[in-house]
Parts: sequence; structure tokens; C-alpha cells
Amino acid sequence: MRDLRETLEEHREEYIRRLSELVAIDTHDLGHGIEGGLEKEGQEYMAALFEEMGASRITRDPLREEIIEQCRKEHHEGNPGHNNEGRYNLYALFRGNGGRSLLFNSHIDTMPPGDLGEWRTPPFEPSIQDGKLYGLGSADMKGGLMASAMAVKLLKDAGYELPGDVMVTSVCDEEGGGNGSMVAAMNGLRADGVINCEGTDDELVLAHMGFVFFRVDFVGKANHSGAKWLGVSAIEKAWKVINALSEMEHQWLLEYRHPLLPAPNMNIGVICGGTAGSTVAGECYFETCIHYLPGQMSYEQVVREFHRIVEGVSAYDPWLKDHPPKITMYQAGGAFEMERENLFVNTFRQVYRNLKGRPVRTVGSPAGSDSRIWKNIAGCPTIQFGPGRLEQCHSPNEYVELQAYLDCILLYAQMILAWGAERR
Repeated sequence: MRDLRETLEEHREEYIRRLSELVAIDTHDLGHGIEGGLEKEGQEYMAALFEEMGASRITRDPLREEIIEQCRKEHHEGNPGHNNEGRYNLYALFRGNGGRSLLFNSHIDTMPPGDLGEWRTPPFEPSIQDGKLYGLGSADMKGGLMASAMAVKLLKDAGYELPGDVMVTSVCDEEGGGNGSMVAAMNGLRADGVINCEGTDDELVLAHMGFVFFRVDFVGKANHSGAKWLGVSAIEKAWKVINALSEMEHQWLLEYRHPLLPAPNMNIGVICGGTAGSTVAGECYFETCIHYLPGQMSYEQVVREFHRIVEGVSAYDPWLKDHPPKITMYQAGGAFEMERENLFVNTFRQVYRNLKGRPVRTVGSPAGSDSRIWKNIAGCPTIQFGPGRLEQCHSPNEYVELQAYLDCILLYAQMILAWGAERR
């Protein structure tokens, strides 16, 4: 067996080339996954790579609506109605020698590139400048996906046998709400430990907030504003409810604290109503996203309290009492929290310290990820660590720092060895 650092340096250009080739493939979601996705070519690239690497088994797992519906019913997770034509997850299994198993989770889909005029270089023509690889999906999250694959290859290139089974998963439709990982978890994928490879800026993420999206529709009575008293403004009724919801948010700010995460919050992201300044608004709606804390709060609680506030305001308003607002919950994702004192977590911490000579910083993330699915639905010990920074996600001129990518390859490889050596 050869030294892993020396082998990494020897194969450095090959590992970078592999990432560049994947970034060059357009795999973006269409309409947040509702209209479909272009993941297939990227999945075929990864399948060919896994075959070349000698994977024991390569599985193509189609996204199926009935599984999403089942997940939504059982776990309040799932985004039905997406176009799943030609979309499938890819799982590569590399057999080990009976030690603890490790699953790497990444998504291959990206957001669309947006305004191409804002990109200094074309989003699907990867370029390396100042130690950074630019291109759509480089940070979110093809860097993490390829780092997990290259970690297995690094061990093989250095002559190591895998102590435990390793599975590298490349899932679809994460940007549409996580349907790919939901299908994987509902279909029974499990491991003794899971690493979600989303970019974490060299920090260990052990928690993120849950989220619930609501739309509330109001009906008023339109008429000329010169005789406003004869009409009913749907906008003013909506604002009345928003003010009450803001009081709910304020109460949460006073009541809840978490060591790794900010306080729960509500964002009114969309408000739309009326037709003209001279017309009393006959209709209005707003959309909001509520972020809530793991452990202390739940999906059921958020939905219950949201309904209580809206219905409570309506009960004391003569118009709303007879014309109640329509509440629609249209997307949700659970909160995630991994126990900070856990064998899997502590193994990762020790591997990180051995490689970098310092303890890893443990944080919570303001952004949701598929980590919640592997912890909450699959029931696996789960951590989140990968190359890339959150601020690079969903932005033009996206990049991943090559040193962070290469460091992750080495760290993932060492984690495979250390975790696989743990006794079951």
C-alpha cells in the first residue's frame, strides 16, 4: 500500500479532470424539478466512471410518483407532480471486508444558470483560475459528488482494500425539494453512517432548520376607491393576518434557542393583489416560508400554529368570518440534527484532526439539505461535510476551490478506512 497523500498528488490532474468533465455536462432542473430535469447525461457519465472503477453493483433507481406520495403521507416530505421522465438515481456499491458501511450522498442536478450575461466564463465550460474551478454545479454539488467517487478511487490507486462496504449515491431532483434522496431512503438504502457531501466551507454541519411553505388567498370586494367604504380590500385583510403572524414569529424569537442555529423565523416572500391604485383590491394572496428548529419544534406544530393564527384573526373579523382565507401548504422539509456525541461523529472529528492538525468547527446550516432525509427517514447516523461554500450556490460564476476538493478526497478516503475499521 502506498501513501495516500503521495498517491493523491500523483493523480491530482486526473481527479481534477474528472470533476471538470462532470461540470461540463448540463444537468439542471427545469422549473425547480416540476417540469423535469436534465440529469440523465450526467448519470450516464457517473455510471461509466463507476464501471471503470470496478463497482460491485451499479443501480439505476427511477423516480416514481407513488413513492413520493407515500413519503409525503408517512413523513410530511415529498414534492408530488414533478415530471420524472428519464430521471433516475444512481447507486454504486463497492464491497468491503465486513467492516462498518459508509454511504456518500450527493445530488447531480443543479439550478439553471440564470442570466448568462452575468457569467464571466460560460457555465458549462469549466475553467481554472487562481486555484478555483469555475462552472455551474462545481460547488453545488458536483465537487462533493466527485470527491466521494475519487476517494474510493484514491484507495484503489494506492492499493488499499475497503474495510467496509462503500456506496456512492448520485440522486436527482434535490433542487426540487429532495425527491431523489426520498426515493432512495424509501426504497431501503441504508448504511452504518452517511456523509452528505454538500459544501460546508471546511465546517462540520450537524443541524439545519426545517421549513414549511404556505400560500394564503383572500377574497375582498372590488369597487372604485372613491367609494372605498362600499368595498372590502383583500390586501388590507391579508396585511391584518400578516401582522398577527409576525406576532407569532416574535413569540418564537423569545421562546426558542438552539446552540447551532438561529431562532425560528417567518419570511413573507411574495404578496400579490389588486388591479389598480384606483380600485379596492378584490383579491390578494401571500406566500411565506417558515423555518423551525429541530427537536424543539415540529412540522405538526408549525402547521397547527399557522392555522390557529389565520383562523383566529378571521373569527374576529366580520368579513373574514364569512369569507375565510384559503390556506395551502405547498412544500415542506424536515429539520435535521445529529447527536454531537456519537461514534460516527467522533470518528470523523478524529480523522479531520489527524489530517489537518486542528479540531473541525461544528456548526448548523441555515439552508436545508438531504441530510434530514438520511437521518429522519432512513434512520442513519448522518453528517454533512463537503467542498464548496454556501455563498457560491445558486449564483453566477460559481466555483469550488481545488484545494478544498482535493482535501475532501483525502479526508473521505481516510474516513472510509477509519469507519470501516470500527467494530459493529
